Amino acid sequence: MSETMNLHQVPEAVTLHRSLCAGRIMSAVVVIALVTDGTIQLFAPAQIASTLQEIGFAMDLTRVVGPIILACAILYAIPATAVLGAILVTGFLGGAICAHVRIGELGSPPEIISLLLGAMTWGGLYGRDPRIRAVLPIIR
Repeated sequence: MSETMNLHQVPEAVTLHRSLCAGRIMSAVVVIALVTDGTIQLFAPAQIASTLQEIGFAMDLTRVVGPIILACAILYAIPATAVLGAILVTGFLGGAICAHVRIGELGSPPEIISLLLGAMTWGGLYGRDPRIRAVLPIIR
């Protein structure tokens, strides 16, 4: 009987390891994207000036939005604050999607990227945090 239990536990352990690796990779992609965006907003706002004008945001907002994005990325990257970070990242990305919908860019690349980053934010957290898996179980 103990052999049977061990055979059933091995696939579960492998699945959890794969889930953890996938979660970490997705989370890393999200953090890298947010840090890149926040850094550009802070140190190279001229590169995104035309996009900001199109959407209707003032250039001065980059000094406010950049640190907010970086703070969200840091909170998401730290395991103890990852859930708060995921909530804040989701809110930020939702606002980005809303801004593009407002100017009539439904289905635009920035909007799709924001949607995918939002899904990856929670997918990554699901993969790396057993508390989230306990709250949102996937039934097979």
